[in-house]
Amino acid sequence: MPASAIRVFDDIDDYTTSIRAGQYEAVIAGRGSFEAKLVRIDLQRLWMQRFTENLPHIARAATSPSRAIVMFTTSPTAPISWGGRDVTADVVVRVGIGQEAFHCTRGPAQWASLSLPVDDYFATAAALTHHDVQWKSDGLAVRPSAEALARLRSLHAAAGALAEHAPAVLANAETARCLEQEIIAAMIASSTEAAEEDKVSVRQHQAILRRFRTLIAANADNPLYLPEICTALGVSVRTLQRCCHEQLGVSPLRYLWLRRMNMARRALTASSPGQDTVTAIASRYGFWELGRFATAYRSLFGEAPSTTLHRVL
Repeated sequence: MPASAIRVFDDIDDYTTSIRAGQYEAVIAGRGSFEAKLVRIDLQRLWMQRFTENLPHIARAATSPSRAIVMFTTSPTAPISWGGRDVTADVVVRVGIGQEAFHCTRGPAQWASLSLPVDDYFATAAALTHHDVQWKSDGLAVRPSAEALARLRSLHAAAGALAEHAPAVLANAETARCLEQEIIAAMIASSTEAAEEDKVSVRQHQAILRRFRTLIAANADNPLYLPEICTALGVSVRTLQRCCHEQLGVSPLRYLWLRRMNMARRALTASSPGQDTVTAIASRYGFWELGRFATAYRSLFGEAPSTTLHRVL
């Protein structure tokens, strides 16, 4: 049954848990109050999503092993990367099936994704292209023709406009079937052309970041610090810095600081004044100078930590 939904968010955790075909854990990487909009369209086999975000963030993502996912930008936007690959205006990224990767935006961003069941994608691609499509486990950047990418963007935008302004039209089974067929054809055409090969150094750095993500996942509720990370990964600080700058757009120290700040914000949101204090929570996540913590927190999130703690949910 075709369906669509439009949601707006002011909490990044609520936003990331609403994204289809993957699991995301994100930290806000820019100053201000977070705002995002998610347009979600489910046809028969095809799932589509359109994303609008006002702040940069770094997300540790794990995609579904049952969906073949393609992503691209929808308008001129701040730099976006997936697994160390820049998602530029002329590129479509075939996300690795069941891939774990960092997804980073470096400013206000508008992007989109669409996915098919894995078997459906390969069967349809074989039918339309008459050759077997190779899908790398860690994803691949594809540079399609300008015409193919423009058609994909146009059809995806049309579906988004229907979801926002005429959802009853989109819910019609025959309309949805016709639109789905057109978009699937555009998806295949844009994601099976001119794949770009990765350099050896890129693959090596991706392997280090995979171990980095695994370490973070194993310590989801615990702050981590640079010395213990480098020791656990068996890499130098300089190597980890290169990897993080390439794939996250920030230094490892900056990422770890942002992670701890976001962990503190989640703890403040989940607590109440009678149960916990700002000082106790800040100290728990490695912020021992309360004045500096409060200033940095206000700068990053647009409010004092005490305001977050006292907010009635």
